[in-house]
Amino acid sequence: MSEAKEFYEKIGGKMEKMKKDIPAVTTGFGTLFSKVMVDGAISLREKELVALGIAVALKCPPCIMAHVKKCLEAGASKEQILEAAAVAVVMGGGPAYMHVPEVIEALEALEK
Repeated sequence: MSEAKEFYEKIGGKMEKMKKDIPAVTTGFGTLFSKVMVDGAISLREKELVALGIAVALKCPPCIMAHVKKCLEAGASKEQILEAAAVAVVMGGGPAYMHVPEVIEALEALEK
């Protein structure tokens, strides 16, 4: 099983445990997320592409997998997602480059 498929299968249970164990943190972060990640001066799709680029540049595999899914849900195309990852490589160099395969793996795991 790919790491992405395993991530998508297990993340719900992990998040539920976190909500139970540290509710103040999950509530606080959830409130921030829900206020910021909506259409505004820039669209939710654009915000998710930015978040994905940051996830790649910061080399955070769980963030990459979460935001690839959110990008797709917000209407981003595979090409837009890969271009956002490419911009992250420009900004993050070789270490970011080494995380682009995680973007591709996540896209493949989410293909219908």
